[in-house]
Amino acid sequence: MKHLALTALALAIATPAAAQMQITPIAKPKLAEIPLYPAAKDADKEQWEHVSGKYGQIVIDNDTVRNVTRPTITPYLPDPAKATGAAVVVAPGGAFMSLSMSSEGEVIARWLAEQGIAAFVLKYRLNETPRDSKAFMSALGQRMGQAARNLPGADIKEPRATQDALAALALIRTRAKEFRVDPARVGMIGFSAGAMTALNAALEGQGSARPAFIGYIYGPMTTVTVPTDAPPMFAAIAMDDGLFRKQGFAIAEAWRNARRPVELHAYERGDHGFGIGRPGTTTTGLLPQFTDWLRMHGLLTASR
Repeated sequence: MKHLALTALALAIATPAAAQMQITPIAKPKLAEIPLYPAAKDADKEQWEHVSGKYGQIVIDNDTVRNVTRPTITPYLPDPAKATGAAVVVAPGGAFMSLSMSSEGEVIARWLAEQGIAAFVLKYRLNETPRDSKAFMSALGQRMGQAARNLPGADIKEPRATQDALAALALIRTRAKEFRVDPARVGMIGFSAGAMTALNAALEGQGSARPAFIGYIYGPMTTVTVPTDAPPMFAAIAMDDGLFRKQGFAIAEAWRNARRPVELHAYERGDHGFGIGRPGTTTTGLLPQFTDWLRMHGLLTASR
């Protein structure tokens, strides 16, 4: 499989499977990026790498970035003839230490654009990591291993990522006419740490500043306090998720108890980091189901 989040890879760092992995520094791709804070003076420290090899029986082929200090969005806009007016900020995962820019960014965004949905890949700020690739993978493996075993020290968070998500939503709404989107139909879909970022934007954003809806894909399943005006949530996770399979579905229950719209998909197999879907499992239905859910809520009805 070509699309696997780096977070899933990290679970195998100390195993023989990890020895089959290769991390190769690459040049930053040429992207049509839009800076979230054009006047910011932060030094550009980001590192791009290509991760390849095998995780068990799964083939890995993914571009990643880490040490992001200058957050951006990259638009993937639909053919105007197909445009629905809906927009989605796509937040990749990577434990707030890295971003899976291919499997949980560009691939997702291009698929959404084909459905007439404007997509914007969010490159948000991250925890600082060692410049050396091996030292980085060791630190990532340790963090994800602690998270998988619910051990202390696996405090996975980055408040600046939430700030960047809210800034991205605001930027898109400000330039809605240019992007041909409806400011009232700008939401988010996030994967793993990106799911946590989308969730935090929904919980911490005020009123119209928050996402209009969120896709919460293999994020933590623990409960949260849900505001009475929280946006609709589409949640998805595999029952064999290597990080969160023992947590139940409390977050979906919290949404339901707050009387807010929520849909939950719990796939039998897929593990963590299945991205657009793992062949041979029902996770391949993720994006069609997400767009069907948007359609059910009237969010894909083209503006007249």
